[in-house]
Amino acid sequence: MKQLRIFSLLLFGLSFSSCEKVPPLSERVAKSWTARVVTWNSTTVYTRGGTTNTTPGYTNYSLQLTTAGNVNLREFTGETFTGQWELVGETTLKLTNLSPAPTGTNGQMEFTIDGITDAELRLNSTQAYAKTGDQRVAYTLQIQ
Repeated sequence: MKQLRIFSLLLFGLSFSSCEKVPPLSERVAKSWTARVVTWNSTTVYTRGGTTNTTPGYTNYSLQLTTAGNVNLREFTGETFTGQWELVGETTLKLTNLSPAPTGTNGQMEFTIDGITDAELRLNSTQAYAKTGDQRVAYTLQIQ
């Protein structure tokens, strides 16, 4: 009986020690990202490596989110913006105080986080974007 109790305690201890702790979302998004697939209102306008991209400028798109809460954004137009980023819960990424302010944004952009892995981040804009002809943009980003 004593051996069974010791075995059970060992097994219980091993089950907890073998679990990997998932870093918080704030650490997982704090990376440099580049576009892999971009859609405007459900129409794909860019696929990395594609030869028929209607918006090839996304080749240079980057979203750099630092652990200090700073953001550097390079748009498909080639323009660059700096500001801050924050998470609202586990589902929303907000870019604030963007300077200069991207057209029609008042210096703020907001995205719904549709998924994240170690190598991929999926975002959907929550508002139409003037630079895309007032369309909503969905991004599948990969580590830069």
